[in-house]
Formats: sequence, structure tokens, C-alpha cells
Amino acid sequence: MTPPADHPLIPPRKIGVLLTNLGTPDAPDARAVKRYLGEFLSDRRVVEIPRLAWQPILRGIILNTRPKKSAHAYGLVWSEEGSPLAAITRRQSAALQGAFGPDVIVDYAMRYGNPAIADRLTAMKDAGCERILIAPLYPQYCAATTATANDKAFAALAAMRWQPAIRTLPPYHDDPAYIGALKANVESQLAGLDFVPDAILCSFHGMPKRTLELGDPYHCHCQKTARLLAQAMGRELIVAFQSRFGPAKWLGPATDATLEALPARGVRKVAVIAPGFSADCLETLEELAIRGRDSFVGAGGTDFAYLPCLNDSGPGMAMLRDLIGRELMGWVA
Repeated sequence: MTPPADHPLIPPRKIGVLLTNLGTPDAPDARAVKRYLGEFLSDRRVVEIPRLAWQPILRGIILNTRPKKSAHAYGLVWSEEGSPLAAITRRQSAALQGAFGPDVIVDYAMRYGNPAIADRLTAMKDAGCERILIAPLYPQYCAATTATANDKAFAALAAMRWQPAIRTLPPYHDDPAYIGALKANVESQLAGLDFVPDAILCSFHGMPKRTLELGDPYHCHCQKTARLLAQAMGRELIVAFQSRFGPAKWLGPATDATLEALPARGVRKVAVIAPGFSADCLETLEELAIRGRDSFVGAGGTDFAYLPCLNDSGPGMAMLRDLIGRELMGWVA
């Protein structure tokens, strides 16, 4: 059937895959960091304190003191490509382009900052995507990461008259493809070190302990990832949690305290991995690789290595192709 001459243009049908990650400021300066933190720390999934109590603290104290310090930290890891997290996620998206056939568009977005989830979903819809897989790149499910990224996508869909069909990538903390990719990535990097670690520290991003008590599976997912990876590698891993914020009790043990205690226990050489992060970012490149090293060496350690995340490595991209390909089954031959 030939549409009438004044009919709106209908693009050919496509399928979309939208990789989503946490986010980053647009620049390593206090003004950009303040905007980013204002959005991030106003998310009720991230800070579960009543808004009337939290916003005066956030606007009156935190956003007037923390941006300058955080901007300095971002400046230490910023590159010509910009923020490491954004640059790596962009490369992951580019590497997947064409992997699922000519009718599948792969793009990426950030929960906080740019490119925004709503903007990229709209662009996919305008390009003809009638089916979209939203893929939060968080191996371990957490309400403050996976759920809030999906929330943002669903809010954008709520404003659309003609919504695409939607699927979401489930957590993959115990998926054999993920564990196998971690094993290959870690072992290849260990082989390239000029020392043999006495121990491997497995650092996950921390969450308030209250989240576990409320039923969030994140802590259990992290522990299972570490257990399965240790079994696959045939060696023990030390599990710790980083990035504590505020006075609340957080999941432990703390990464910084653990690194400081290891030399006294006879661990003078350590390698640190961060399997909860799909891409290196401020928390890995500055908090672990720089401050973590300082803590360990300052406590008497002699050799320290931070082993980068899966990023857009061969094992990492093979894993993403496997996971996403499975979720597209029935949509893509």
C-alpha cells in the first residue's frame, strides 16, 4: 500500500540496544562536577533519606564543599577522550555495532550526565527502533544502579505516545560467560606483572548496610561473583567494599582499611581487581589505583598492582556479545 503524500515518514524497522552506565561530569572542573553530583545525589534510589531532611544537607553543605575535591580527582584520570567511563562505554558500543546484524543499532547512555538515556531512546525511536533492549552494565543487581537506570528509561517511555517494545538485560553476576571473561582478563594481567602477588583483593563498590537488610541482593551477588571467580582461578580472593560515604554503616570490610591491614598480616605484594565495574572510572583509577596504592605502600607493602576492568578488551567484548545476543533471541535470527 502506498501511503498518502502527506503521511509522516516512517523509517525502516530496526532493533535497538542501549548500553547504560552510571555517568560522569562533562568536564573535570568544580562547576561540571557540582551539576553531576546534584543530579546523582538527588536520586532517591541512591540516597534513601527523606527529601526534606536530605536536600538542605546536599544543597547547603555537600555541593559547596565536595565538587572542588572531586574535580581534582577527576583531573587525575581524565584523558584526551574525556572521562574514562564515558570513553570506554563509547568504545564498547562502537565495538558491538554490526555484531547482531544490519538491523540492530547499538548506542550508549549515562544515567547521570550525558549522553542522557531519554535523548538516546528518543533517537533510537526516531531511527525506527520498534524494539529496544536496555542493557545496564552492572553485573551485580543493585537498586541504586540497575534499577535507577531502568527507572530513567521507563520515565522516558512514559512520555512517548508510540512506545517501542522493551526488554532489559538482567544481572549477570554468576553467568559463566562473565566469570570466564573475568578469569581470562585477570590471569592475562597477572602473567604480565613483574612480581607474584601474595594476595588478590577483590574490591566492589560499597552500599549502605541498610540496603541488604531491606532485601537488595547486591551483597549476595558480589559474594557469589567472588566465590565463582576464586573457584575458576583456583585461588583465594579477599573481598572488600569501597567508596563509603556519610555516617551510615556500610557493607564491609572496607577496601582502604583492608589494604592498610594486609602488610601486618605478611601480605607485602598485592593485586587489586574490581569485577563489579564494567568499565574503569574514577572509583577504580583514582580511588583504587592511586589512593589504594598509597594506603598499601604507606602501611608497609612493597608491590602493588591494580588490574583494569574488562572494559573493551577481547574477553569483555566477547562476553557482551554473548549476553546481549541471548537477550535478543526471538527479535534477531
